[in-house]
Amino acid sequence: MRWWSIPVVLALAWFVFTLTPFWALYDLARAVQAHDAAYVERHVNFRTLRLSVIRQVAAAAQARGDTDGTEPRERQRVTDALVALAIPIAESLVTPRTVVDLLDDGWPQSIDLGPPEAGSGEAPPVTPSDVAPSERRESGKPGLHVENLHRLVPFYLSSQMRGFRTVVIPVPPEATRARQFRLRLRLRGWTWRLVDIELPEDLRGRIAQKLARAGRGR
Repeated sequence: MRWWSIPVVLALAWFVFTLTPFWALYDLARAVQAHDAAYVERHVNFRTLRLSVIRQVAAAAQARGDTDGTEPRERQRVTDALVALAIPIAESLVTPRTVVDLLDDGWPQSIDLGPPEAGSGEAPPVTPSDVAPSERRESGKPGLHVENLHRLVPFYLSSQMRGFRTVVIPVPPEATRARQFRLRLRLRGWTWRLVDIELPEDLRGRIAQKLARAGRGR
C-alpha cells in the first residue's frame, strides 16, 4: 500500500462514519410519520431531553420577565420557581407520543399552547388538519420529513459534527434559524439516539406564556 493511500482511506472512513447518524435520522423520520411511538421510545433519551426542555422553557420565561435591578437572591428565587413550574410542562411535553406530535409538523397540538404564529414574511406553520398529507410532506414544511434518501442531503450539509459521538441537525434545514428545531443525536454503543431538541423561538415563547399564566394562578 502506497503511503498516500493511508490518509485517503482515513478520510473515506471518516466520511462514511459521518453518514451513519443520517440513517438514524431517516429511520426516526419514518417512525414519526408512521406515528410509531414505540420506536421513538427506544431511540430517544427522555431523561436528558426533559432536562433540556426544563432549562429552555425556564430560561425563556425568565427572559420575558423583568429581573433587572433585583438582588441575586431574588433572581435565584425566581429561577427556582420557574424551574418548578417548567417540570410538569416538560413531563407532559416529553413523552413518546408528544415527541412524535412535535416532530410531525413542528408544533405540539396535544399541549394547550394555541396555534403557532406566522413569521414576518413567511408562510405560517400549518397543522395536519389544514393540508393534505401529500402536501405536508413537501420539503420546507415544518417538522421532520425525509421522504427519500436524496432528501437527506440538505440535512447533511447543514449539520454540525461535534467530536466523534455527537451531531446537531437543524430541522427543517431550509427554515430560518428562529423556526428550526435543532436535534442533537449522540452515539451510544452502535446506535445513534436523540438526546436533545432545541425548541424554536415561537414555541419557547408560547411555553413561557403558559408558565407565566401558571405562576399568576398560584
